[in-house]
Amino acid sequence: MSSIATDRADPDAAIGAALVQAASVTADTVLPPEPATTFTPLPRPTAPRQSGLAATLSHIRYVLSENLVTGFAFALFLLIVLAAVFGPALVPYDPLASDTVAALKPPSAQHWFGTDQLGRDIFSRVVVATRLDFGIAVASVVLVFLMGGLAGVAAGFYGGWTDRIVGRLADTIMAFPLFVLAMGIVAALGNTVQNIVLATAIVNFPLYARVARAEANVRREAGFVEAARLSGNSEFRIVSFQVLPNVFPILVVQMSLTMGYAILNAAGLSFIGLGVRPPTAEWGIMVAEGAAFIVSGEWWIALFPGLALMIAVFCFNLLGDGVRDIVDPRRRT
Repeated sequence: MSSIATDRADPDAAIGAALVQAASVTADTVLPPEPATTFTPLPRPTAPRQSGLAATLSHIRYVLSENLVTGFAFALFLLIVLAAVFGPALVPYDPLASDTVAALKPPSAQHWFGTDQLGRDIFSRVVVATRLDFGIAVASVVLVFLMGGLAGVAAGFYGGWTDRIVGRLADTIMAFPLFVLAMGIVAALGNTVQNIVLATAIVNFPLYARVARAEANVRREAGFVEAARLSGNSEFRIVSFQVLPNVFPILVVQMSLTMGYAILNAAGLSFIGLGVRPPTAEWGIMVAEGAAFIVSGEWWIALFPGLALMIAVFCFNLLGDGVRDIVDPRRRT
């Protein structure tokens, strides 16, 4: 019996001895190091970088293609600019030349918009008047942008007596009906183009000053302003390089909205006799001259200048939404 048990134990002992010997051989054997493998990451796909001008133009195209109304407004705006710049050189007739034989002629192939009581071609006068009305609007808007924008930024950023002075000045202007105030300024200073520009800028001063003040007041305690202040920048440098660039887009939108009112204000002053003087080609004067002939059937004298005025004001009102989408940084892709 003992020999049988010994025979059964011998295989187990042999297996155990073999395992111990294999383990000792493995421990004593130094395996060669594995060859190092280098991992080269694949380059990340990146969109081609555009220059600043190319990115801006691409964003403008995107906004115009997304909103057809905005695209239509920009097309009208381009047409107005072309008429203002090149119109006087392209009109078929002299806008001041009178021809009593052709007076009060209805629209025809020879005179597209007809003629007025002095035989002047209405189409030529409407096109030439675009330069004057558009120029008055641009000059007045740029002037009020500088006056109201800078005053509002100073009031919102510095506060104190600067804020009180600008606020009281804006309140004083807003206390009057704006068109009546413009009438008073032009009547007191004289009905010249320069005074019309000044009057239009003054009546729009509160709009720009209040918008600029609100935006500057919000950004006065912003993190980037505090960082610039802690970096040792002067107050003037902070306002010039940190606050104004952030207020500028809001004022640009306000400019596009004010252009329509500026054109309407200039035409209204001319309509009541306080604007530019005849025989200058101007939409307000032409509407005023044609109003007396509507009852007698010569409707075209007042209709076409009135349509031009309406289209211009309508264009700039629509343009405001498009300009807001273009200058809004959140809309950029």
